[in-house]
Amino acid sequence: MTRRTLRWLMHLCLTSVITVGWPVSASAEDTLTWLLRDLPPLTIFEGPQKDQGTLDHLLPMLKERLPEYHHQVLHVNRARGMQMLSTPSLTCDPSLLWTAERAKYVAFSAQAFVVLSNGVMIRRSQQETLAPFIVEGQFDLQAFLQTPNARLGAIAERSYGPAVDERLTHTDSHKLVLHYGNDALGSLLQMQRLGRLQAVLGYWTEIRYQATQQGIEPDDLMFLAIKGAAPYQRIYIGCSDTVEGRQAIARINQALEGLPQAEVQNAYALWLDPVMREQYLQDNPHFFQASPLP
Repeated sequence: MTRRTLRWLMHLCLTSVITVGWPVSASAEDTLTWLLRDLPPLTIFEGPQKDQGTLDHLLPMLKERLPEYHHQVLHVNRARGMQMLSTPSLTCDPSLLWTAERAKYVAFSAQAFVVLSNGVMIRRSQQETLAPFIVEGQFDLQAFLQTPNARLGAIAERSYGPAVDERLTHTDSHKLVLHYGNDALGSLLQMQRLGRLQAVLGYWTEIRYQATQQGIEPDDLMFLAIKGAAPYQRIYIGCSDTVEGRQAIARINQALEGLPQAEVQNAYALWLDPVMREQYLQDNPHFFQASPLP
């Protein structure tokens, strides 16, 4: 082999090493896609209070503690979000309730925060008509759904907690109106105002916010806890149940341990009325104690 040929081969090898090395550096950051719904006051996409929701406060703190990922946010409705979580991709939702069905394809984090449970919202003008289902300030959802003319509005693919989900599963389709749209709750509130629904499921903070956006006076509405349901619900972060998703959950759990929980609690409590806020902050330390998944 001539000296000239040897120099050419050495140059070729060096060029190959450099070329192979470039992609390693460029792809070192995995892209983690956060799936967010327009769910005031957890997340607020538009208006004067944009980005002032509880998750709007929590997510930047998580991102800061996960510097090894490139973070991107995707706005989706609940149905689309669950569909994406079931695909082999690195996607995570920071506002999930745990259910046995979701656990088949979603890797769940430790508890992220606690919210007041979903309830039933009726119009005050219908209080007398629906009085047979109101027992000690709570709504007997099971008895209501057993009546022939019941019409209940709910958001498609959302979990309302184990007790409520079980009842909805066994409810006749003509009694349950499921909305899939991006503005699902707002549409359900309008349907209720027009007399097409008697009751709507949801979080009171969310309902009150959306009612204002829809031009509905919140004082015209009455929110009732559901008989037999727990007063609070634990919220988790869920990622696609893939190798990458489970690795992300492991890192997210580490990040959650270092979060200032008082800040997270207060970011949510600010959206409650004074009486509910005081009770929530009083009860909350108990719910932030270590709690295994169901």
